[in-house]
Amino acid sequence: MSKIERAEVFVASPGRTFVTLRLTTSDGVTGLGDATLNGRELAVASYLQDHLVPLLLGKDPARIEDIWQYLYRGAYWRRGPVTMTAIAAVDTALWDIKGKVAGLPVYQLLGGRSRDGVMVYGHASGTDTAALLDDVDRFLDLGFKAVRAQAAVPDVGGTYGVRKGKVYEPAASSLPEEQPWDTEAYLRFAPGYLAAVRERFGFGFHLLHDVHHRLTPIEAARFGKQVEDCRLFWMEDPTPVENQESFRIVRQHTTTPLAVGEVLNSIWDVQHLITEQLIDYVRTSVVHAGGLTHLRRIFDLAALYQVRTGSHGATDLSPVTLAAAVHLDTAVPNFGIQEYMAHADETGEVFRSGVTFADGMLHVSEEPGLGVEYDEKAAERFPYQARYLPVARRLDGSVHDW
Repeated sequence: MSKIERAEVFVASPGRTFVTLRLTTSDGVTGLGDATLNGRELAVASYLQDHLVPLLLGKDPARIEDIWQYLYRGAYWRRGPVTMTAIAAVDTALWDIKGKVAGLPVYQLLGGRSRDGVMVYGHASGTDTAALLDDVDRFLDLGFKAVRAQAAVPDVGGTYGVRKGKVYEPAASSLPEEQPWDTEAYLRFAPGYLAAVRERFGFGFHLLHDVHHRLTPIEAARFGKQVEDCRLFWMEDPTPVENQESFRIVRQHTTTPLAVGEVLNSIWDVQHLITEQLIDYVRTSVVHAGGLTHLRRIFDLAALYQVRTGSHGATDLSPVTLAAAVHLDTAVPNFGIQEYMAHADETGEVFRSGVTFADGMLHVSEEPGLGVEYDEKAAERFPYQARYLPVARRLDGSVHDW
């Protein structure tokens, strides 16, 4: 019987900091898992190296469900982003191994194709409305069928989601950048630039917008009602998700679809949102929600309540997670959309992925397993660099939700 013989944890910063787990079986089969938790990477690396790796050695890699339950239910302290990200890395690596042993891509093990490709959305942004419109035009020229639109609020220097260079990269400093925020200025400005996008480009593509937890429930309700004529695909993270009942207030006042979940990490975190039909899209991801095994459970629950998937997919997730997400997206019946940001060139030197983009969709690799390889030697050229996400402060100096 094959056993897990080696478990290695790699931390490298090729364009972004990633934590990668590689499992190797006694038969010489390897599997990759992503363990990246943006801004808290070393906490997960330690959790893996110091607490999970000793438990994995000698285990049967084919027993994916049993290992998931062992790591989750076998520990007294459950859930939380560090624990669930570490478990996700193990789970994803085991699915990679199972696919290679079976000689099949992972989506085939999940039930086969439900669709030919996975629709994705790109991230258009601008320092003002004119620049945003030019960027939306660029994404449409690239073939995207869905575009997220964000523009810098005039005279407010810390607007979320606006690209400074070729790639949007918020985690860019060794200590958190402190950015100013003005809710009223945002509420005055954002509906206008979303309307401008529709006026120039029409309704032949999906338009998305991320509020990024910046509004109170009633502010979010007002915003959603203001932009109803723009027919947004979704309004993402309109208000902090800790108080899930607050989404009922938003729901009562607007028909703009709601998406939430990228900061949530278990089926219990989204149970109320889904079963009470307070959201339209659940944005939990492979890496932060316990791997393919647990994310599939979330998506199956969502399907019962006509909630569709919309997994987080920014560059703080490695190509391992992107590949795993596209395999699951390809298989589940209630897929909605997949976030997609192209990784930096340096990332591509370390991770070789078979995922391809064409006609506004991502397509899985037909290679056995996930179809991703990790170049350990290349990773050595990109040693770990501490990077933090920004912190938002209101104009009076108090800390706001980022």
